[in-house]
Amino acid sequence: MKKKQKIALTVSAVIALALGVVPAAGAMHIMEGYLPVAYCIAWGVICIPFLVAGWFSIKKTLTGHRKSITILAMTGAFIFVLSSLKIPSVTGSCSHMTGTGLGAILFGATAVSILGIIVLIFQAILLAHGGLTTLGANTFSMAIAGPLVSLGIYKLSKVLKINKHVGIFLAAALGDLFTYCVTSVQLALAYPSAQGGVATSAVKFLAVFAPTQVPLAVIEGLLTVVIIFGLETYAKNELTEIGFLKVG
Repeated sequence: MKKKQKIALTVSAVIALALGVVPAAGAMHIMEGYLPVAYCIAWGVICIPFLVAGWFSIKKTLTGHRKSITILAMTGAFIFVLSSLKIPSVTGSCSHMTGTGLGAILFGATAVSILGIIVLIFQAILLAHGGLTTLGANTFSMAIAGPLVSLGIYKLSKVLKINKHVGIFLAAALGDLFTYCVTSVQLALAYPSAQGGVATSAVKFLAVFAPTQVPLAVIEGLLTVVIIFGLETYAKNELTEIGFLKVG
């Protein structure tokens, strides 16, 4: 079996597994109808410039490097699977990994906004995970804010000459955690505490998510490193084409 065939088979198996084992239930994406209409519209508008930039970023990548479409598809599948696997929390909520750090590192943060919104639409429709009315808020937290932090940390690690795979771990883990920080702020803005306002409300939401999300962020960081190891072994040419690996 050729290398590309193995990659395609892996992607299809991952998607099939996700669709087969993930229950249709709400989790850490902000659920349908939970945000006031004004907030839904506002977050959607904020996402527009990032989505436009992401569209042109992906178009540029695929125009110059057609072979990279396989890795791009794998990245989207990775986001779909990780963000669909919901882990119950002792605080009465659910948490999940995001998977967006991998895409930000390989293709840039804006490209992930497109992958992320596609994933969120499918999850809202097929899995009742998140919602269409809250699509803008969920896109901003998971597919824009988190990836921007992941990419920033990865680039900073390179400047500081930190070991590449340590930098990848930090980028994926901290990007995951930042996603939930943003989600907490989004919820706090919509539902400020009667005593203490937005800040107190944000702390309360963070306290709900933290017990499960912190270990999940560590797991996501490690898993992202493992995926990069695999790609460096079996898709070295494709990684070189998109600029992740240097020639020579």
